[in-house]
Amino acid sequence: MDNKPEVKEEDPLEASKHRIIGMPPTIPNYHEIAAAERAKKRGWSWETPPAPIDESLIEETIETEVAVVGGGIAGLAAGARCSELGLKTTVVEKYKGIVARGAHFACLDSSVMRANGVHIDKAQFARDWMHICGSRVNEDLLWLYINKSEAAFEWLLGIGGDDVKGNLFGGAYKGPDFKEYFGTHIISRKPGSTKYRYTGGSMLMCEMLQNFCLDNGGEIIRNTRVVQLDKEGDRVTGFVAKDEEGKYRRFKAKYAVILATGDIGGDPEMLAAFCPLGLKCNKNGYFPAGLNTGDGHKMAYWAGAQFEPGSWALSLHLIAYSMFVFYFLHVNRQGKRYMNEDTWAQAKSIRTLMQPDGDFAWSVFDDKWFKEVGERVDISGGQFCEPLVTIYGDKWTDDNGVRDYIDRYIQNGTCVTADTIEELAEKMGVPAENLVKTVARYNEMYEQGRDDDYGKRPEMLTSIVKPPFYALKFGPALLNVHGGVIIDTDMHVLDNDNKIIPGLFAVGNVAGGLYGVDYPLLLNGNSHGRAVTWARQAADAILREKNGK
Repeated sequence: MDNKPEVKEEDPLEASKHRIIGMPPTIPNYHEIAAAERAKKRGWSWETPPAPIDESLIEETIETEVAVVGGGIAGLAAGARCSELGLKTTVVEKYKGIVARGAHFACLDSSVMRANGVHIDKAQFARDWMHICGSRVNEDLLWLYINKSEAAFEWLLGIGGDDVKGNLFGGAYKGPDFKEYFGTHIISRKPGSTKYRYTGGSMLMCEMLQNFCLDNGGEIIRNTRVVQLDKEGDRVTGFVAKDEEGKYRRFKAKYAVILATGDIGGDPEMLAAFCPLGLKCNKNGYFPAGLNTGDGHKMAYWAGAQFEPGSWALSLHLIAYSMFVFYFLHVNRQGKRYMNEDTWAQAKSIRTLMQPDGDFAWSVFDDKWFKEVGERVDISGGQFCEPLVTIYGDKWTDDNGVRDYIDRYIQNGTCVTADTIEELAEKMGVPAENLVKTVARYNEMYEQGRDDDYGKRPEMLTSIVKPPFYALKFGPALLNVHGGVIIDTDMHVLDNDNKIIPGLFAVGNVAGGLYGVDYPLLLNGNSHGRAVTWARQAADAILREKNGK
């Protein structure tokens, strides 16, 4: 059955606003030590498997060849690819509709990139990725993404056919030290096409994958939550799920179960265990909020899966209060500067969270702001500085809509203005003495052409002298936590002895190994690119194993 939701036409960006593999045997098992220490203190609730579902409560058994747990972009891509390969496939999703957020898909090469004359040096990209992730990355998985993400993108674009187009996103940060690559794509519906309900972004991508799965004989069941995996010996053979009416059904998978259940961002206890920084965010950008409760992580753990070491990387976006931040003077809630503002959005998010009461901060500028951003957009820019949908090659123009956003923020109180710094401080709720001193110091460094406090590039310094003065409230929202079960390059889930758990695969954010320390924003949208790349890899591996290859 296909429980397609009735949905209204919605702009994907508008929607996104609301919304080491083992150790040598001579070294102690630090996973076990950590677990023992936690157990001495209190233990985590998810470490204890729930009692098996009583067999008398299971009303029906559904047989399939591949059963996918989760209907987001990774799960739908897995369902679509398996169905395309002739595998009888069932996707089971606990939400009533499409689960998606954001607008981007990143890959290392594409027909769209070549048409724009854009080339990425893959070896350099790999070095940059490893650097950002503190070398806490399985390089085999990294190169799998590097080498196969193009095929994943072109496959997805081909599914849409003549009804969709792919554009290269141009809103990358262009500073010297936090390089973002131009490999981010936005897929959108072509004008006049009525095949798809959604206009673009991840909602459209998921709709395309959903329809392709169904057209190839796949089955999608929604409003149904998978609660336990079934095993016969060491092999995972299926799962039990509970539908919206409280009825239990067993799904028997002849060849494989694919976990595509997303991340742990909606489970505070798992955040405390694996990503405590994520608990500092008072805003959540995940859509639907709270749905990402680590279901697949827990079920895999109960089945014997190995987790990668924490702390897990997290993805933060500056969308909690406003959609713009720029590179102007940033002050915390004490009215004090706290960072070099000439950097990318992930750094601004984390530095803000590290401040006292660090849920939000302020970007302070004066009446010259629009002209100053435009003059520097080609040497800095990036997300939350340029227009929200910036296509590669777009120029800064007077009618690009950025001023309209700031005007709306003034109307709703997200941005405050004043003719004096003292009055501005009052409206911001920060100590006036601190803000006056901070602005004076910033202006002094602008005049001397050198930032002695935080080392900001001289060309990115601006003065704050011409009223009215502005303070734009900004802060991070938690999007995803990138960490999970250890997998091999065919997406098999591995146990604590680094052996394959037969019949169990993991794709998307439930799978670990590709991220460490920080989400590598050097290529915006790599999470979506990884999700589809991993889904295709798992499906192809399942088919090979079915055919004895």
